[in-house]
Amino acid sequence: MTKRTDIPAPANFIEDIIVEDLKSGKHDKIITRFPPEPNGYLHIGHAKAICINFGIKEKFGGECNLRFDDTNPVKEDVEYMESIKEDIRWLGFEWDRELHASDYFGRMYECAVKLIKEGKAYVCDLSAEEIRATRGTLTEPGKESPYRDRSVEENLRLFAEMKEGKYADGEKVLRAKIDMASPNINMRDPVIYRICHAEHPHTGTEWVIYPMYDFAHPLEDAIEGITHSLCSLEFENHRPLYDWVTENCGFDPRPRQIEFARLNLTHTVMSKRFLKRLVDEKVVSGWNDPRLSTLSGIRERGYPPEAVRDFCGRIGVAKADSVVDIAMLEHCVREYLNEHAVRAMAVLRPLKVVVDNYPEDAEETLTLENVPRDPEAGVHEMTFSRELYIEREDFSLDPPPKYFRLRPDGMVRLKGAYIVRCVGCETDADGVPEVVHVEYIPGTRSGEEGAGIKVKGTVHWVNARDAEDIAVHVYDYLIKDGDGDYMDRLDPDSHTVLHGKAERFLAGAAKGERFQFLREGYFVSKGDGEFNCIVGLKEGSKP
Repeated sequence: MTKRTDIPAPANFIEDIIVEDLKSGKHDKIITRFPPEPNGYLHIGHAKAICINFGIKEKFGGECNLRFDDTNPVKEDVEYMESIKEDIRWLGFEWDRELHASDYFGRMYECAVKLIKEGKAYVCDLSAEEIRATRGTLTEPGKESPYRDRSVEENLRLFAEMKEGKYADGEKVLRAKIDMASPNINMRDPVIYRICHAEHPHTGTEWVIYPMYDFAHPLEDAIEGITHSLCSLEFENHRPLYDWVTENCGFDPRPRQIEFARLNLTHTVMSKRFLKRLVDEKVVSGWNDPRLSTLSGIRERGYPPEAVRDFCGRIGVAKADSVVDIAMLEHCVREYLNEHAVRAMAVLRPLKVVVDNYPEDAEETLTLENVPRDPEAGVHEMTFSRELYIEREDFSLDPPPKYFRLRPDGMVRLKGAYIVRCVGCETDADGVPEVVHVEYIPGTRSGEEGAGIKVKGTVHWVNARDAEDIAVHVYDYLIKDGDGDYMDRLDPDSHTVLHGKAERFLAGAAKGERFQFLREGYFVSKGDGEFNCIVGLKEGSKP
Protein backbone atom coordinates (compact mmCIF):
# COMPACT_ATOMS: atom_id res chain seq x y z
CA MET A 1 0.00 0.00 0.00
CA THR A 2 1.34 3.44 -0.95
CA LYS A 3 2.18 5.67 1.97
CA ARG A 4 0.76 9.17 1.82
CA THR A 5 3.05 12.16 2.17
CA ASP A 6 0.41 14.95 2.29
CA ILE A 7 -0.71 14.26 5.86
CA PRO A 8 -1.89 17.24 7.95
CA ALA A 9 -0.68 17.64 11.54
CA PRO A 10 -2.97 16.04 14.14
CA ALA A 11 -5.04 18.18 16.49
CA ASN A 12 -6.27 15.57 19.00
CA PHE A 13 -5.77 11.96 20.07
CA ILE A 14 -8.08 10.59 17.35
CA GLU A 15 -6.13 12.39 14.68
CA ASP A 16 -2.90 11.11 16.27
CA ILE A 17 -4.12 7.58 15.52
CA ILE A 18 -5.23 8.49 12.02
CA VAL A 19 -1.94 10.17 11.17
CA GLU A 20 0.00 7.15 12.42
CA ASP A 21 -2.17 4.80 10.33
CA LEU A 22 -1.59 6.94 7.24
CA LYS A 23 2.14 7.24 7.82
CA SER A 24 2.53 3.50 8.35
CA GLY A 25 0.60 2.72 5.20
CA LYS A 26 -2.10 0.82 7.11
CA HIS A 27 -4.63 3.01 5.29
CA ASP A 28 -4.31 5.27 2.28
CA LYS A 29 -7.82 6.69 2.67
CA ILE A 30 -9.71 7.38 5.87
CA ILE A 31 -13.40 6.43 5.85
CA THR A 32 -15.66 7.43 8.73
CA ARG A 33 -19.40 7.40 9.19
CA PHE A 34 -22.15 9.18 11.06
CA PRO A 35 -24.69 6.49 12.07
CA PRO A 36 -27.75 8.04 13.78
CA GLU A 37 -30.77 5.99 14.77
CA PRO A 38 -33.79 7.65 13.08
CA ASN A 39 -35.97 7.61 16.19
CA GLY A 40 -35.96 11.34 16.87
CA TYR A 41 -34.42 14.65 15.87
CA LEU A 42 -30.71 15.32 16.32
CA HIS A 43 -29.61 17.53 19.22
CA ILE A 44 -26.56 19.67 19.96
CA GLY A 45 -24.72 16.62 21.31
CA HIS A 46 -24.89 15.05 17.86
CA ALA A 47 -23.30 18.18 16.40
CA LYS A 48 -20.03 17.21 18.06
CA ALA A 49 -20.07 13.74 16.49
CA ILE A 50 -21.01 15.22 13.11
CA CYS A 51 -18.17 17.74 13.26
CA ILE A 52 -15.64 15.08 14.30
CA ASN A 53 -16.58 12.54 11.60
CA PHE A 54 -17.12 14.97 8.74
CA GLY A 55 -14.26 17.17 9.93
CA ILE A 56 -11.85 14.24 9.63
CA LYS A 57 -13.14 13.59 6.12
CA GLU A 58 -12.43 17.20 5.15
CA LYS A 59 -9.05 17.44 6.85
CA PHE A 60 -7.61 14.16 5.59
CA GLY A 61 -9.28 14.02 2.18
CA GLY A 62 -11.30 10.94 3.06
CA GLU A 63 -14.93 9.90 2.99
CA CYS A 64 -17.79 9.98 5.46
CA ASN A 65 -20.98 7.96 5.07
CA LEU A 66 -24.38 8.85 6.45
CA ARG A 67 -25.82 5.59 7.67
CA PHE A 68 -29.23 5.28 9.28
CA ASP A 69 -29.11 2.70 12.04
CA ASP A 70 -32.62 1.44 11.31
CA THR A 71 -32.53 -1.89 13.16
CA ASN A 72 -35.52 -1.10 15.39
CA PRO A 73 -38.64 -0.66 13.20
CA VAL A 74 -40.89 0.15 16.16
CA LYS A 75 -39.23 3.52 16.87
CA GLU A 76 -38.04 4.68 13.46
CA ASP A 77 -39.66 7.04 10.99
CA VAL A 78 -38.88 8.57 7.59
CA GLU A 79 -39.61 12.00 9.09
CA TYR A 80 -36.60 11.61 11.36
CA MET A 81 -34.38 10.55 8.46
CA GLU A 82 -35.26 13.68 6.51
CA SER A 83 -34.68 15.92 9.52
CA ILE A 84 -31.26 14.35 10.09
CA LYS A 85 -30.21 15.07 6.52
CA GLU A 86 -31.40 18.66 6.84
CA ASP A 87 -29.42 19.13 10.06
CA ILE A 88 -26.18 17.78 8.60
CA ARG A 89 -26.46 20.03 5.56
CA TRP A 90 -27.34 22.99 7.77
CA LEU A 91 -24.05 22.48 9.60
CA GLY A 92 -22.29 22.67 6.23
CA PHE A 93 -21.43 19.03 5.58
CA GLU A 94 -22.23 16.55 2.81
CA TRP A 95 -21.94 12.77 2.99
CA ASP A 96 -20.38 10.53 0.35
CA ARG A 97 -22.93 7.74 0.55
CA GLU A 98 -26.38 7.56 2.11
CA LEU A 99 -26.87 4.08 3.53
CA HIS A 100 -29.13 2.13 5.85
CA ALA A 101 -28.32 -0.65 8.28
CA SER A 102 -31.27 -2.44 6.67
CA ASP A 103 -29.29 -2.53 3.40
CA TYR A 104 -27.26 -5.29 5.03
CA PHE A 105 -29.99 -7.39 6.66
CA GLY A 106 -29.33 -10.25 4.26
CA ARG A 107 -25.59 -10.13 4.88
CA MET A 108 -26.11 -9.93 8.64
CA TYR A 109 -28.36 -12.97 8.54
CA GLU A 110 -25.63 -14.88 6.72
CA CYS A 111 -23.11 -13.84 9.39
CA ALA A 112 -25.45 -15.10 12.10
CA VAL A 113 -25.82 -18.43 10.30
CA LYS A 114 -22.01 -18.63 10.04
CA LEU A 115 -21.71 -18.18 13.80
CA ILE A 116 -24.32 -20.88 14.42
CA LYS A 117 -22.51 -23.32 12.12
CA GLU A 118 -19.25 -22.68 13.96
CA GLY A 119 -20.90 -23.24 17.35
CA LYS A 120 -20.60 -19.56 18.30
CA ALA A 121 -24.31 -18.71 18.50
CA TYR A 122 -27.46 -20.44 19.72
CA VAL A 123 -31.22 -19.93 19.88
CA CYS A 124 -32.39 -19.24 23.43
CA ASP A 125 -35.95 -19.51 24.76
CA LEU A 126 -35.38 -17.47 27.91
CA SER A 127 -37.43 -14.28 28.20
CA ALA A 128 -35.75 -10.88 28.37
CA GLU A 129 -36.36 -10.80 32.14
CA GLU A 130 -34.85 -14.27 32.58
CA ILE A 131 -31.80 -13.34 30.54
CA ARG A 132 -31.24 -10.25 32.69
CA ALA A 133 -31.62 -12.34 35.84
CA THR A 134 -28.94 -14.80 34.71
CA ARG A 135 -26.51 -12.17 33.42
CA GLY A 136 -24.63 -11.95 36.71
CA THR A 137 -23.06 -8.87 38.28
CA LEU A 138 -19.72 -7.10 38.19
CA THR A 139 -18.50 -9.42 40.93
CA GLU A 140 -20.41 -12.63 40.10
CA PRO A 141 -20.39 -14.61 36.84
CA GLY A 142 -23.54 -15.18 34.86
CA LYS A 143 -25.48 -18.42 34.66
CA GLU A 144 -25.45 -20.35 31.41
CA SER A 145 -28.73 -20.72 29.55
CA PRO A 146 -30.26 -24.22 29.59
CA TYR A 147 -30.46 -23.86 25.77
CA ARG A 148 -26.77 -23.06 25.34
CA ASP A 149 -25.81 -26.57 24.26
CA ARG A 150 -28.39 -27.02 21.53
CA SER A 151 -26.94 -28.73 18.48
CA VAL A 152 -25.89 -26.76 15.43
CA GLU A 153 -28.64 -28.45 13.42
CA GLU A 154 -31.35 -27.53 15.92
CA ASN A 155 -30.12 -23.93 16.14
CA LEU A 156 -30.11 -23.59 12.35
CA ARG A 157 -33.66 -24.95 12.16
CA LEU A 158 -34.96 -22.71 14.94
CA PHE A 159 -33.25 -19.61 13.54
CA ALA A 160 -34.73 -20.29 10.12
CA GLU A 161 -38.16 -20.68 11.73
CA MET A 162 -37.65 -17.37 13.55
CA LYS A 163 -36.94 -15.77 10.18
CA GLU A 164 -40.07 -17.35 8.69
CA GLY A 165 -42.25 -15.78 11.38
CA LYS A 166 -43.19 -18.95 13.20
CA TYR A 167 -42.67 -17.48 16.67
CA ALA A 168 -44.11 -14.51 18.54
CA ASP A 169 -42.16 -11.46 19.66
CA GLY A 170 -39.90 -12.34 22.58
CA GLU A 171 -40.50 -16.07 22.27
CA LYS A 172 -36.95 -16.77 21.11
CA VAL A 173 -33.71 -14.87 20.55
CA LEU A 174 -30.34 -15.66 19.03
CA ARG A 175 -27.41 -15.24 21.41
CA ALA A 176 -23.68 -15.23 20.77
CA LYS A 177 -21.88 -17.99 22.67
CA ILE A 178 -18.91 -16.25 24.24
CA ASP A 179 -18.24 -16.40 28.00
CA MET A 180 -20.78 -16.15 30.82
CA ALA A 181 -17.91 -15.61 33.28
CA SER A 182 -16.34 -12.71 31.37
CA PRO A 183 -15.52 -9.70 33.55
CA ASN A 184 -17.13 -7.63 30.78
CA ILE A 185 -20.89 -8.20 31.11
CA ASN A 186 -21.36 -7.28 27.45
CA MET A 187 -19.51 -10.49 26.54
CA ARG A 188 -21.81 -12.77 28.53
CA ASP A 189 -23.68 -14.39 25.64
CA PRO A 190 -25.27 -11.18 24.34
CA VAL A 191 -28.49 -11.29 22.34
CA ILE A 192 -27.70 -10.63 18.68
CA TYR A 193 -31.14 -11.20 17.06
CA ARG A 194 -34.68 -10.74 18.30
CA ILE A 195 -38.16 -11.24 16.82
CA CYS A 196 -40.22 -8.14 15.99
CA HIS A 197 -43.38 -8.36 13.88
CA ALA A 198 -43.48 -4.72 12.80
CA GLU A 199 -43.39 -3.00 9.44
CA HIS A 200 -40.02 -1.47 8.72
CA PRO A 201 -39.86 2.00 7.10
CA HIS A 202 -37.24 0.79 4.61
CA THR A 203 -37.81 -2.94 4.13
CA GLY A 204 -41.53 -3.18 4.82
CA THR A 205 -42.58 -6.65 6.01
CA GLU A 206 -39.67 -8.54 4.48
CA TRP A 207 -38.14 -9.28 7.89
CA VAL A 208 -39.59 -10.28 11.26
CA ILE A 209 -36.19 -10.77 12.93
CA TYR A 210 -33.83 -7.88 13.47
CA PRO A 211 -30.19 -7.70 14.57
CA MET A 212 -29.34 -6.01 17.85
CA TYR A 213 -27.24 -2.86 17.72
CA ASP A 214 -24.10 -4.48 19.15
CA PHE A 215 -24.20 -7.10 16.39
CA ALA A 216 -25.35 -4.90 13.53
CA HIS A 217 -23.10 -1.89 14.06
CA PRO A 218 -19.70 -3.58 13.73
CA LEU A 219 -20.94 -5.50 10.69
CA GLU A 220 -22.14 -2.31 9.02
CA ASP A 221 -18.75 -0.68 9.61
CA ALA A 222 -16.89 -3.72 8.30
CA ILE A 223 -19.07 -4.09 5.20
CA GLU A 224 -18.63 -0.43 4.29
CA GLY A 225 -14.88 -0.51 4.79
CA ILE A 226 -14.93 2.02 7.62
CA THR A 227 -11.37 2.53 8.83
CA HIS A 228 -12.11 4.32 12.10
CA SER A 229 -15.42 3.87 13.89
CA LEU A 230 -15.71 6.93 16.13
CA CYS A 231 -18.28 6.80 18.91
CA SER A 232 -18.98 8.29 22.32
CA LEU A 233 -17.44 7.04 25.53
CA GLU A 234 -20.40 4.92 26.69
CA PHE A 235 -19.50 2.39 23.99
CA GLU A 236 -16.00 1.77 25.37
CA ASN A 237 -17.12 -1.35 27.24
CA HIS A 238 -18.78 -2.59 24.05
CA ARG A 239 -15.53 -2.51 22.08
CA PRO A 240 -14.50 -6.12 22.91
CA LEU A 241 -17.84 -7.31 21.52
CA TYR A 242 -17.42 -5.04 18.48
CA ASP A 243 -14.05 -6.66 17.78
CA TRP A 244 -15.39 -10.17 18.49
CA VAL A 245 -18.19 -9.75 15.94
CA THR A 246 -15.99 -8.50 13.09
CA GLU A 247 -13.30 -11.08 13.77
CA ASN A 248 -15.60 -14.11 14.11
CA CYS A 249 -17.66 -13.08 11.09
CA GLY A 250 -14.49 -13.26 9.01
CA PHE A 251 -13.71 -9.63 8.15
CA ASP A 252 -10.16 -8.60 7.32
CA PRO A 253 -9.20 -5.78 7.42
CA ARG A 254 -11.42 -4.74 10.30
CA PRO A 255 -12.44 -1.25 11.44
CA ARG A 256 -11.03 0.21 14.64
CA GLN A 257 -13.44 1.60 17.22
CA ILE A 258 -12.25 4.75 19.02
CA GLU A 259 -14.26 6.42 21.77
CA PHE A 260 -14.41 10.10 22.66
CA ALA A 261 -16.18 12.05 25.39
CA ARG A 262 -19.73 13.02 24.57
CA LEU A 263 -20.93 16.61 24.83
CA ASN A 264 -22.65 17.53 28.09
CA LEU A 265 -23.95 21.09 28.44
CA THR A 266 -25.25 22.91 31.48
CA HIS A 267 -28.94 23.88 31.39
CA THR A 268 -29.44 21.37 28.58
CA VAL A 269 -31.23 18.02 28.37
CA MET A 270 -30.09 15.80 25.52
CA SER A 271 -32.13 12.67 26.10
CA LYS A 272 -34.03 11.72 22.95
CA ARG A 273 -36.60 9.96 25.09
CA PHE A 274 -37.25 13.07 27.15
CA LEU A 275 -37.26 15.36 24.12
CA LYS A 276 -39.81 13.09 22.43
CA ARG A 277 -41.94 13.15 25.55
CA LEU A 278 -41.95 16.96 25.54
CA VAL A 279 -43.07 16.91 21.90
CA ASP A 280 -45.65 14.12 22.29
CA GLU A 281 -47.20 15.72 25.37
CA LYS A 282 -47.22 19.13 23.64
CA VAL A 283 -45.16 20.77 26.37
CA VAL A 284 -43.31 22.44 23.48
CA SER A 285 -44.49 23.46 20.03
CA GLY A 286 -42.56 20.70 18.25
CA TRP A 287 -39.10 19.28 17.66
CA ASN A 288 -38.01 22.73 16.44
CA ASP A 289 -39.13 24.61 19.55
CA PRO A 290 -36.38 27.20 20.14
CA ARG A 291 -36.06 26.15 23.80
CA LEU A 292 -35.00 22.62 22.87
CA SER A 293 -31.47 21.35 22.37
CA THR A 294 -32.39 19.87 18.98
CA LEU A 295 -30.47 21.19 16.00
CA SER A 296 -33.78 22.13 14.39
CA GLY A 297 -34.64 24.01 17.61
CA ILE A 298 -31.42 26.01 17.76
CA ARG A 299 -31.75 26.66 14.02
CA GLU A 300 -35.24 28.08 14.66
CA ARG A 301 -33.82 30.06 17.57
CA GLY A 302 -31.43 31.67 15.09
CA TYR A 303 -28.08 30.15 15.98
CA PRO A 304 -25.71 30.35 13.00
CA PRO A 305 -24.27 26.99 11.93
CA GLU A 306 -20.82 28.58 11.75
CA ALA A 307 -21.03 29.36 15.47
CA VAL A 308 -22.03 25.78 16.31
CA ARG A 309 -19.08 24.43 14.34
CA ASP A 310 -16.78 26.94 16.03
CA PHE A 311 -18.07 25.79 19.41
CA CYS A 312 -17.48 22.13 18.61
CA GLY A 313 -13.95 23.01 17.55
CA ARG A 314 -13.22 24.95 20.72
CA ILE A 315 -14.39 22.28 23.16
CA GLY A 316 -12.03 19.85 21.46
CA VAL A 317 -11.92 16.05 21.51
CA ALA A 318 -11.21 14.47 24.88
CA LYS A 319 -11.11 10.98 26.38
CA ALA A 320 -12.94 11.84 29.61
CA ASP A 321 -16.47 13.11 30.06
CA SER A 322 -16.97 16.62 31.37
CA VAL A 323 -19.66 19.28 31.45
CA VAL A 324 -19.31 22.37 29.28
CA ASP A 325 -20.94 25.60 30.37
CA ILE A 326 -23.60 26.63 27.85
CA ALA A 327 -22.14 30.13 28.15
CA MET A 328 -19.35 28.98 25.84
CA LEU A 329 -21.84 28.06 23.12
CA GLU A 330 -23.64 31.36 23.59
CA HIS A 331 -20.30 33.19 23.44
CA CYS A 332 -19.53 31.58 20.07
CA VAL A 333 -22.94 32.62 18.79
CA ARG A 334 -22.53 36.15 20.10
CA GLU A 335 -19.02 36.46 18.67
CA TYR A 336 -20.12 35.39 15.20
CA LEU A 337 -23.18 37.63 15.17
CA ASN A 338 -21.16 40.63 16.34
CA GLU A 339 -19.19 40.32 13.10
CA HIS A 340 -22.12 39.62 10.77
CA ALA A 341 -25.48 40.81 12.15
CA VAL A 342 -26.97 44.03 10.74
CA ARG A 343 -27.59 46.69 13.38
CA ALA A 344 -31.07 48.09 13.83
CA MET A 345 -33.08 49.95 16.42
CA ALA A 346 -36.10 48.38 18.05
CA VAL A 347 -37.97 49.26 21.24
CA LEU A 348 -39.41 46.18 22.91
CA ARG A 349 -41.33 47.94 25.73
CA PRO A 350 -42.28 51.24 24.11
CA LEU A 351 -42.68 54.54 25.92
CA LYS A 352 -43.75 57.54 23.84
CA VAL A 353 -41.55 60.64 23.73
CA VAL A 354 -42.54 64.01 22.31
CA VAL A 355 -39.81 66.45 21.28
CA ASP A 356 -41.70 69.65 22.12
CA ASN A 357 -39.42 72.06 20.29
CA TYR A 358 -39.16 70.02 17.09
CA PRO A 359 -41.51 71.16 14.30
CA GLU A 360 -44.59 68.97 13.96
CA ASP A 361 -44.34 68.62 10.18
CA ALA A 362 -40.55 68.22 10.03
CA GLU A 363 -38.64 65.02 9.45
CA GLU A 364 -34.98 64.35 8.77
CA THR A 365 -33.02 61.35 7.56
CA LEU A 366 -30.20 59.83 9.57
CA THR A 367 -27.95 56.89 8.83
CA LEU A 368 -26.91 53.86 10.88
CA GLU A 369 -23.99 51.58 10.08
CA ASN A 370 -25.17 48.09 9.19
CA VAL A 371 -22.14 46.23 10.57
CA PRO A 372 -19.63 48.61 12.22
CA ARG A 373 -16.66 46.26 11.75
CA ASP A 374 -17.43 45.73 8.07
CA PRO A 375 -17.33 48.98 6.06
CA GLU A 376 -18.51 47.09 2.96
CA ALA A 377 -21.80 46.30 4.71
CA GLY A 378 -22.79 49.95 4.21
CA VAL A 379 -25.43 51.93 6.05
CA HIS A 380 -29.19 52.21 6.10
CA GLU A 381 -31.41 55.23 6.50
CA MET A 382 -33.77 55.96 9.36
CA THR A 383 -35.99 58.94 10.05
CA PHE A 384 -36.32 61.34 12.97
CA SER A 385 -39.40 63.40 13.79
CA ARG A 386 -41.25 65.03 16.69
CA GLU A 387 -42.70 61.85 18.18
CA LEU A 388 -40.52 58.89 19.10
CA TYR A 389 -40.51 55.72 21.15
CA ILE A 390 -37.81 54.81 23.65
CA GLU A 391 -37.41 51.78 25.88
CA ARG A 392 -39.57 52.11 29.01
CA GLU A 393 -36.64 51.28 31.29
CA ASP A 394 -34.68 54.18 29.77
CA PHE A 395 -36.80 56.68 31.69
CA SER A 396 -37.31 56.94 35.44
CA LEU A 397 -39.23 59.44 37.55
CA ASP A 398 -37.30 58.30 40.61
CA PRO A 399 -33.95 57.10 39.31
CA PRO A 400 -31.51 55.10 41.43
CA PRO A 401 -27.90 56.29 41.94
CA LYS A 402 -25.70 56.27 38.84
CA TYR A 403 -28.70 56.19 36.54
CA PHE A 404 -27.45 57.75 33.29
CA ARG A 405 -30.58 57.44 31.21
CA LEU A 406 -33.46 59.89 30.87
CA ARG A 407 -34.96 61.43 34.01
CA PRO A 408 -36.63 64.70 35.01
CA ASP A 409 -34.36 67.60 34.04
CA GLY A 410 -31.78 65.08 32.84
CA MET A 411 -30.12 64.83 29.44
CA VAL A 412 -29.23 61.91 27.18
CA ARG A 413 -28.15 61.43 23.61
CA LEU A 414 -30.57 59.77 21.25
CA LYS A 415 -28.43 57.31 19.34
CA GLY A 416 -27.32 58.83 16.02
CA ALA A 417 -29.45 61.94 16.60
CA TYR A 418 -29.60 64.76 19.17
CA ILE A 419 -29.00 65.38 22.83
CA VAL A 420 -32.36 65.93 24.53
CA ARG A 421 -33.42 67.26 27.95
CA CYS A 422 -36.46 65.98 29.81
CA VAL A 423 -38.95 68.79 30.47
CA GLY A 424 -42.01 66.89 31.64
CA CYS A 425 -43.93 63.64 31.93
CA GLU A 426 -47.57 62.59 31.65
CA THR A 427 -48.60 59.65 33.84
CA ASP A 428 -51.68 57.47 34.25
CA ALA A 429 -53.80 57.30 37.42
CA ASP A 430 -51.26 54.99 39.03
CA GLY A 431 -48.34 57.29 38.33
CA VAL A 432 -46.94 55.17 35.49
CA PRO A 433 -45.34 57.28 32.75
CA GLU A 434 -47.33 57.41 29.51
CA VAL A 435 -45.69 60.26 27.58
CA VAL A 436 -42.32 61.90 28.22
CA HIS A 437 -41.70 65.43 26.96
CA VAL A 438 -38.21 66.50 25.94
CA GLU A 439 -36.51 69.33 24.08
CA TYR A 440 -33.69 68.71 21.67
CA ILE A 441 -30.60 70.89 21.77
CA PRO A 442 -29.75 72.34 18.35
CA GLY A 443 -26.21 71.76 17.16
CA THR A 444 -25.87 68.42 18.99
CA ARG A 445 -26.78 66.06 16.17
CA SER A 446 -24.31 63.17 15.96
CA GLY A 447 -21.28 64.28 13.98
CA GLU A 448 -21.66 67.91 15.03
CA GLU A 449 -19.55 69.53 17.74
CA GLY A 450 -22.38 69.28 20.24
CA ALA A 451 -22.26 72.86 21.54
CA GLY A 452 -19.73 71.72 24.13
CA ILE A 453 -22.31 69.55 25.93
CA LYS A 454 -21.34 66.10 27.16
CA VAL A 455 -23.72 63.46 28.47
CA LYS A 456 -23.06 60.03 29.96
CA GLY A 457 -26.12 58.26 28.63
CA THR A 458 -27.12 57.22 25.12
CA VAL A 459 -30.45 55.54 24.43
CA HIS A 460 -31.93 54.01 21.30
CA TRP A 461 -35.25 55.02 19.81
CA VAL A 462 -37.53 54.69 16.80
CA ASN A 463 -39.58 57.24 14.92
CA ALA A 464 -43.25 56.89 15.92
CA ARG A 465 -44.34 58.19 12.51
CA ASP A 466 -43.05 55.16 10.56
CA ALA A 467 -42.30 52.59 13.26
CA GLU A 468 -43.46 49.06 12.56
CA ASP A 469 -45.20 46.85 15.09
CA ILE A 470 -43.16 43.74 15.89
CA ALA A 471 -43.61 40.69 18.12
CA VAL A 472 -40.47 39.40 19.81
CA HIS A 473 -40.20 35.91 21.30
CA VAL A 474 -37.84 35.76 24.26
CA TYR A 475 -36.63 32.40 25.60
CA ASP A 476 -35.12 31.24 28.85
CA TYR A 477 -33.87 27.78 29.81
CA LEU A 478 -36.73 25.29 29.67
CA ILE A 479 -35.55 23.26 32.68
CA LYS A 480 -34.85 24.94 36.01
CA ASP A 481 -31.73 24.03 37.97
CA GLY A 482 -32.13 21.48 40.72
CA ASP A 483 -32.72 17.79 41.31
CA GLY A 484 -35.61 15.50 40.57
CA ASP A 485 -37.72 14.73 37.54
CA TYR A 486 -37.24 17.07 34.60
CA MET A 487 -41.00 17.38 34.15
CA ASP A 488 -41.29 18.80 37.67
CA ARG A 489 -38.68 21.44 36.84
CA LEU A 490 -40.21 22.89 33.69
CA ASP A 491 -40.18 26.68 33.68
CA PRO A 492 -43.65 27.97 32.68
CA ASP A 493 -42.13 31.37 31.95
CA SER A 494 -39.40 30.11 29.62
CA HIS A 495 -41.19 31.69 26.62
CA THR A 496 -42.54 35.23 26.65
CA VAL A 497 -43.69 37.51 23.84
CA LEU A 498 -43.02 41.24 23.75
CA HIS A 499 -44.87 43.64 21.46
CA GLY A 500 -42.67 46.49 20.39
CA LYS A 501 -41.82 49.05 17.74
CA ALA A 502 -38.99 48.86 15.22
CA GLU A 503 -37.40 50.65 12.30
CA ARG A 504 -39.62 50.34 9.27
CA PHE A 505 -37.19 48.29 7.17
CA LEU A 506 -37.42 45.41 9.67
CA ALA A 507 -41.01 44.76 8.61
CA GLY A 508 -39.69 43.36 5.35
CA ALA A 509 -36.99 41.19 6.90
CA ALA A 510 -36.92 37.74 5.32
CA LYS A 511 -37.19 34.65 7.48
CA GLY A 512 -33.75 33.75 8.80
CA GLU A 513 -32.20 37.24 8.59
CA ARG A 514 -30.30 38.08 11.77
CA PHE A 515 -29.96 41.47 13.44
CA GLN A 516 -28.49 43.14 16.45
CA PHE A 517 -31.15 45.30 18.03
CA LEU A 518 -28.97 47.97 19.62
CA ARG A 519 -28.70 47.61 23.40
CA GLU A 520 -31.13 44.66 23.34
CA GLY A 521 -29.51 41.56 21.85
CA TYR A 522 -29.39 39.46 18.70
CA PHE A 523 -32.56 38.47 16.89
CA VAL A 524 -33.66 36.44 13.90
CA SER A 525 -36.65 37.16 11.71
CA LYS A 526 -39.49 34.63 11.62
CA GLY A 527 -41.12 36.67 8.87
CA ASP A 528 -44.25 38.85 9.02
CA GLY A 529 -42.85 41.13 11.71
CA GLU A 530 -42.01 38.39 14.23
CA PHE A 531 -38.57 37.81 15.70
CA ASN A 532 -36.87 35.29 17.97
CA CYS A 533 -34.30 36.45 20.47
CA ILE A 534 -31.15 34.46 19.72
CA VAL A 535 -28.95 35.58 22.60
CA GLY A 536 -28.39 38.66 24.74
CA LEU A 537 -25.59 41.13 24.08
CA LYS A 538 -23.62 39.90 27.09
CA GLU A 539 -23.39 36.69 29.08
CA GLY A 540 -26.44 36.28 31.26
CA SER A 541 -28.33 39.17 29.64
CA LYS A 542 -31.65 39.05 27.86
CA PRO A 543 -34.06 41.71 26.57
